[in-house]
Amino acid sequence: SPQGRSKKKSRKHQRFMARRAVLEQKGLLSPRGRPGSRSPEAGLDAHATLTKADGTTAPRCDKVPKPKQVTSSPLSPSASPDSIARHHSVLLSRGNGGSQRVRTSSLGLRPSRYVAIDCEMVGTGPQGRLSELARCSVVNYEGDVVYDKYVLPELPIVDYRTRWSGITKQHLKNAIPFKAAQAEILKILKDKIVVGHAIHHDFQALKYFHPKDRTRDTSQSCVLKKRAGVPVRANVSLKNLARHVLHKKIQVGCKGHSSVEDAQTAMELYRLVEVQWEKELAQSLPPRPPSPVTDPAADSSQYLDDQYWPTDLMASSL
Repeated sequence: SPQGRSKKKSRKHQRFMARRAVLEQKGLLSPRGRPGSRSPEAGLDAHATLTKADGTTAPRCDKVPKPKQVTSSPLSPSASPDSIARHHSVLLSRGNGGSQRVRTSSLGLRPSRYVAIDCEMVGTGPQGRLSELARCSVVNYEGDVVYDKYVLPELPIVDYRTRWSGITKQHLKNAIPFKAAQAEILKILKDKIVVGHAIHHDFQALKYFHPKDRTRDTSQSCVLKKRAGVPVRANVSLKNLARHVLHKKIQVGCKGHSSVEDAQTAMELYRLVEVQWEKELAQSLPPRPPSPVTDPAADSSQYLDDQYWPTDLMASSL
């Protein structure tokens, strides 16, 4: 019967408690296990000592884990451009040779995120006034050539512009069609920070728009213009920037420009003022919105209030 089972259970519990009391007296069982008998001090002592069978105690030999060393988290390769710029700013603000540390950090963490581009165009359309892509060169952060191909325009060529482009009819004999070249180039530029001089012309020839925050145009850099000794609002050519800032001559002779040389020069100019450029960019960025995790005021429950519900939705629910 249920009454008999409850009596058996009660006797069994009494025998258990009696054995427990004997074990506690012999020191084989700590009294802290008794409900309501544990205190914070007892818990601390239990961590510090072990109870032996004879009632004596011995210190525990548990290894204490070493505290983790807190270091600044490096930028991941998938970091956004805003994060990159702010990372530059944070490192610069620490002082003690900050500029050198920023340069070392940036070179070691994300050189693959930067490419420089330069395109050469030929004239198509009425009187050759339309500019179409005929050669595109892309170099990496170190100036090594990543891509360099001649491209066949979609419209018939009216003016090769050899004096400036360096392109002749012979160059385009086995050129890659524009659509195929465009797909290859855009794949390289995807998620990259792209450096160039008057780079909007290159993007226009590619029929492409690159995000502004991932574009570094050396023709618009105030830092480079100051170094070259020209007014900030003045238009300055890549040739003059290279001569005044890098002290080297490019685009010489009558055989036209080399898109590889121009791309390499643009990257070299950027790297020369990279730290200062990124610092100024970070300062010009809008303030970041507060994170919902760190902002106690950003509680999701507040959106249950009537003020956050659309008026028409409220009216339809009445």
